[in-house]
Amino acid sequence: MRLFKSTIVLDYHLVSGFEKLRQKLLLPKYADRLDKPLAFWALPADRHLPLALVGRTLQELLSTPFEDIYSTPGIGPKKISTLLKLLQRAAQPLPPGALTSTVEDEPPEEELPAKRERAANQALDLSNVSEALWITWRDAVRDYGLGGEPLGRFAPSLQRLPRVLWMTPLQTYLELSLADIRRLKTHGEKRVRAVLEVFGNLHQIIANLSAHSSLAVRIVPRNIASVESWIASSLVKPAAPTTDEIKHKMFSPLVEQLRVDTGDSVAALTEARLDQQNFNVQQTARRAGVTRARVYELLGEVPTVIGVRWPEGPLLLATLRNHLAAHHAGEQQLELLDAAGAVLYGQRNGSVNGSPEPAGTPG
Repeated sequence: MRLFKSTIVLDYHLVSGFEKLRQKLLLPKYADRLDKPLAFWALPADRHLPLALVGRTLQELLSTPFEDIYSTPGIGPKKISTLLKLLQRAAQPLPPGALTSTVEDEPPEEELPAKRERAANQALDLSNVSEALWITWRDAVRDYGLGGEPLGRFAPSLQRLPRVLWMTPLQTYLELSLADIRRLKTHGEKRVRAVLEVFGNLHQIIANLSAHSSLAVRIVPRNIASVESWIASSLVKPAAPTTDEIKHKMFSPLVEQLRVDTGDSVAALTEARLDQQNFNVQQTARRAGVTRARVYELLGEVPTVIGVRWPEGPLLLATLRNHLAAHHAGEQQLELLDAAGAVLYGQRNGSVNGSPEPAGTPG
């Protein structure tokens, strides 16, 4: 008798929960999601998914009597509980993990800094991305006009993004569902996670920008932004920057970006190579315990990495060099900029169209 009573109580709660969600989701404001399948709100970590139901649209499920759903083969109390969980997600304004930037949802002004700090520190849970959340990320990237940018431009580190994806435009994925991406022959779970990380991080940034602001924010790696800002200020100053300023304001951030993207070895070699007076290939190879060919190979990575992170670099470097030359800067400053073009982009004499051969390769 106890088992019979507990089953009746359990079923009552399930029926009651289903009816409440049915009434809510049939409101006009939820009409845009009725044609979506239940699987749209499923997460990879969900257990006891009602597989017999996940392919049905919300409209189909909400139009079906609860008794018929409950009598579906393979559907029991645990599967119904998961069904209610998915319906509850469907009834939320935004999918789990999404950030909102609407004015109505903004906290008081004094709470904004704390809110933005929490959002910035929020770690992405890439193991629990639903189709609904993916569409939120995807739409944010599209609406902000970033489709033409390569994935490598926005990756936290190029070491976490497969090399074949470095120059893949974001728009490659803008018309694909998560299921479509996972069906791509070259996209295993590691590659899918790398793509999701880029889109998720961009969404976190974009979602915190005011939708009604008259200002635009250009999203670039922090170290690159620092260098570009310094070059812009140098172009309007009457006095040429000192050699120490060039090393500190331009070389140091770029070396740090290489450290992020390639590790300590390439960053250290690049730093030494930029310091022309202290760089000797033979001595460097001996200290590192590698061959000279390996040193050249590591330095050969630099133009590829910097080219992904800072494609505007050659033009900006050439513009700065021409400006300094026109204002009678010293030879040391010009030589440093030539070294930057050679090491970072494989160019010679600051030319924008310089040779792409790895810097330091013997002639």
